[in-house]
Amino acid sequence: MPVALLAAGCDRQSPGPAQPQSDASASSAAQGASAETDKQFNGTLDIASRGAAMPDFGFTDPAGRRISSAELKGKPVLVNLWATWCGPCVLEMPMLDSLAEKHNDKLAVVTVAQDQDQEKVARFFADQQFRHLKPWLDPDMQLSDHYKTGVLPTTVLYDKDGKEVWRMVGAHDWANSRTEAMLADTLGG
Repeated sequence: MPVALLAAGCDRQSPGPAQPQSDASASSAAQGASAETDKQFNGTLDIASRGAAMPDFGFTDPAGRRISSAELKGKPVLVNLWATWCGPCVLEMPMLDSLAEKHNDKLAVVTVAQDQDQEKVARFFADQQFRHLKPWLDPDMQLSDHYKTGVLPTTVLYDKDGKEVWRMVGAHDWANSRTEAMLADTLGG
């Protein structure tokens, strides 16, 4: 795996101490982006799988509610794989919540935790009080296995027909103008 990709996010095969950790709250980290934080937003845009169909997957929330990929078709979907132990993932979450609010009528933002500890995910969401994100869980890491990036966060954009447009491997600043440019064609403007 290229070193640049490992620097862009969390390598889930590495032991815990090698991972960047976030000791600040996600919301304050997103608001006070310092030069050090900016270095963590260096994901790589990948279009190699453009046109691939959304995988047939299902996952649950901590209460046991299930969702399947078939329910997501009909409007563009941004699927974000993340984990509570991944510092860059945690930093992205408030920005993804804001993105979901901004494009609520045009884009579904689906964050899928790759944690095995469901209670930890539920506590994280309760502490952060996200308004537009749901605590979806994929404890068997089916999506990580499907996308095969080995890096968290990994975020994949699908068009309204369920075809992959691009994926961002590693952390990205979802509040910047580049994001709007990356979404423009898929969202229609």
